[in-house]
Amino acid sequence: MPKPRALVVLVPLLLLTACGTEGGTGSGGADSVSPDLPVTGTHWTVEAVTVDGRRSAAPDGARVDFGEDGRARGNTGCNTFGAGVVLKGDTLTVSPDEVTEIGCPADRQRFEKDLLKAFSGPLKGTLKGDGLRLASADGRNGLELTAEPAVPLRGTTWKVDGLVSGETVSSMPAGSGDKARLVLGADGRVTGNLGCNNFSATARLDEKARTLTVEGPAATTRMMCTSPQMRLETELYELLDGPLTYRLNHRTLTLTDASGEGLTATATAR
Repeated sequence: MPKPRALVVLVPLLLLTACGTEGGTGSGGADSVSPDLPVTGTHWTVEAVTVDGRRSAAPDGARVDFGEDGRARGNTGCNTFGAGVVLKGDTLTVSPDEVTEIGCPADRQRFEKDLLKAFSGPLKGTLKGDGLRLASADGRNGLELTAEPAVPLRGTTWKVDGLVSGETVSSMPAGSGDKARLVLGADGRVTGNLGCNNFSATARLDEKARTLTVEGPAATTRMMCTSPQMRLETELYELLDGPLTYRLNHRTLTLTDASGEGLTATATAR
């Protein structure tokens, strides 16, 4: 049966390139260089963005991570995005270059447009406690970020929010709702909801190999739901029947089988 999904397409944005060389030392002595802001290795939740002096609160799921590879990757609360980042002292020069294209509600589309506009060009960073503010030189554009610790794989409720097929990530099927979730318990069981019915199964977790194997068929309730919910349930039930490779990134979990089919999920309150 066909699986309805909105395909993700990478859309190039204006690539801002910055070239230059570091200032050398002169005959008068060595230049003084400020230490770089410690932004890498932390999951940053976007709290709000400001564009042309207008502040907008962020929706759930908006985030950005700065990698050691000079890349920033994040989510606008709807689509994922990527950008090149050059960090020098307290200034980040951001060059957006890709964003996925999933259909979103109008309010999230507006926020996404603001975020991508604010997260571009030279931005001065200011750390205060667990907060980081990035602002343009004139202060009219910027982002407010909060450091958020990584969540454990076990004991966290993982809300399924996307489907994976090879290199493609798609949104949840239209009409399937938002019930699908997983919890990996300390007792060696995985429980949750498949989009319609609750389920429970024995699971074996190999943290060294980063694999999760559901052993034996899952026990489920027998409720009847809408056709999109039932289709999603069938897909997730089949996916959980066998070994899965997992990838954990702060508050995001990805599970894929040997063929590259899988799901993405985000940590949420239990």
